[in-house]
Amino acid sequence: MAKRAMAEKVTELLTIPDHAKVSTVAAINYATFQRLVRQITYRDLNGDSHHLGFRKTWSVPVFVLFSLLALSFAALAQSAKVYRIGFLETRSVSSNRPNLDAFLRGLKEAGYVEGRNLVIDYRSADGRSDRFEELARDLVRAKPDVIVTRGTPAALAARDAGSVPVIMVAIADPVAAKVAASLARPGGQVTGFTTIVSELHGKRLELIKELLPSVKRIGHFVNPVNPNASVQGIEVQRRALSLGLEARLFEAKNAETLNRALEATVAQGVGALLLSVEGLILANQATIIDFTARHKIAVMYSAREFVEAGGLISYGVHYPDLYYRAASYVAKVIKGARPGDLPIEQPSRFELVINVKTAKALGIQIPRHMLVLADELIQ
Repeated sequence: MAKRAMAEKVTELLTIPDHAKVSTVAAINYATFQRLVRQITYRDLNGDSHHLGFRKTWSVPVFVLFSLLALSFAALAQSAKVYRIGFLETRSVSSNRPNLDAFLRGLKEAGYVEGRNLVIDYRSADGRSDRFEELARDLVRAKPDVIVTRGTPAALAARDAGSVPVIMVAIADPVAAKVAASLARPGGQVTGFTTIVSELHGKRLELIKELLPSVKRIGHFVNPVNPNASVQGIEVQRRALSLGLEARLFEAKNAETLNRALEATVAQGVGALLLSVEGLILANQATIIDFTARHKIAVMYSAREFVEAGGLISYGVHYPDLYYRAASYVAKVIKGARPGDLPIEQPSRFELVINVKTAKALGIQIPRHMLVLADELIQ
């Protein structure tokens, strides 16, 4: 019975979480340990059997050694587990590489390395928000430990697909989208980071007015599939009006309607575009940059990757930083934290990026103070 009792204790120790190991070792009955030791037999060189017996002078050190060995086995069992992180994204792995590298770096610092104790299961909607529900259900069937999402449609789809914890690497307004009860206490299975998109659009409009003082009509694309898009559209119109600008909204929910929206901006004499970091916009980056370059339309983007690809200017959050910070939330959830208890945080890094070469091609003279304020100038 003593052997069985000790075996049960060891088995229990090997399966408990890290934070409970020490208390469980302490709970192993010392008297049970003594009885087990007394029953151990060994054979001498003549082949005769003897009982090991029990001596108080060495019983405590042996007990401690046994406990440490048990802890070591428990740690090995814990480290042997391979965690599966599901990604529900708006764009492909290759185009999202800088952000993914930042995320993996954050996980590595927390002790989780892809190919060792971590598997990334990446699903992209390729700019089609209507695919997120299907992709989320498929991802849940793969039984990930955590799902990481970008954007409101992806977050909603991941939340509704099951009970898997969800970390949002970026979402405009999680409370308005009813993803979270509040930023401080989101509740449920979802937490992460907000990009405060609506507030940033006001700053982008101010920059457009400084850069292009003669422009009076601004265009903005709205994707009706994105529940946050209409709110952003209204905010853009309101803030534009306060700056003496007219903002026209164009519906764009797929590649076909996006092309029609681009043509409409030319037909309606739009002097500049203000575009959000929306799945459709991300997936059609090359199309937008090529079209606006041909028609000499200035575009204010919300993420630097557009400017790196030839766009004029961007102002917004530093997305690699959000992905890096999201890794720490994933690590916390893996270790047992409840997503609903982790506050939804706001971005801490913002950047203004200007493509000087594109400005010259468009015939735009960038004000000196904007060149000084820019975090990066692409020549």
